[in-house]
Amino acid sequence: MAETDQEPPFRSIGPAEPATPIVLSVPHAGRSYSEALLKAARLSRARLETLEDRLVDRLVWRAVADGAVAIVADAPRAEIDLNREEGEIDPAMIAPPPRSADLIQSPRSRGGLGLVPSRIAGSGAIWRQRLPADELERRLARIYRPFHEAVAASMAAARGRFGIAILLDCHSMPPRGEAGPEPRIVLGDRHGTSIASWLAEAAEDAVRGAGFAVARNAPYAGGHITARHGRPAENMHALQIEIDRSYYLDPALREPGPNFDKVARLIASVARAVAASAQEPPIPIAAE
Repeated sequence: MAETDQEPPFRSIGPAEPATPIVLSVPHAGRSYSEALLKAARLSRARLETLEDRLVDRLVWRAVADGAVAIVADAPRAEIDLNREEGEIDPAMIAPPPRSADLIQSPRSRGGLGLVPSRIAGSGAIWRQRLPADELERRLARIYRPFHEAVAASMAAARGRFGIAILLDCHSMPPRGEAGPEPRIVLGDRHGTSIASWLAEAAEDAVRGAGFAVARNAPYAGGHITARHGRPAENMHALQIEIDRSYYLDPALREPGPNFDKVARLIASVARAVAASAQEPPIPIAAE
């Protein structure tokens, strides 16, 4: 089940030197399915693609044009999920199984959506056989760890120039209804732990200003990427953005829909608003 190393696992796009304190990550939109990966799957490529945050990589271009750096995965989520911890593994799918001490039991890994997805709802098991442990390690060494190192390096460069770095981790979520009360945009700040409140509020204001209803942390509070890279005490902030994919895609949820560019403009607006707020932090009110 070994993969080839011909295709790059991710891209860094944007200026070589940070022009804003904003870094974007797009971990779940990769579409470089190798022949080996497809052969190992008992499901079709179309079913594997349902794991993707479809075309989110094409939504960040306006923010990049404004000067943000984006780290964009090309490796598909079916191969490895960059928004999971290394230990979030279903041990039954690895041969030989990892040591129990190395595992992190979570609802996601138990539900088949761990570090390497093992099941898709309605379709069952993804793979024909268990994944060799050395292949898992290869994916960690070639895809997972370098992706996170690239995000960390870009944030460090932004903080080095501006004194602060803000990661916007871009995702899409399943459809939430045509015109129901549920917001189409959800911002996740790990319940106030991954980003300063005034930066998260600036992002919320930008979303509302663009004409969208927005929720915070419900039902998505942010995953491993925001938890790992968001350290407000070190002026390293991270915010997850979830976008209802039925809003920006066509009815088949595969190609751009009529609102595609509106969402690209939204992401750029959030990036600009948070960057502006970062340059003018709130002034503490002195005690009487």
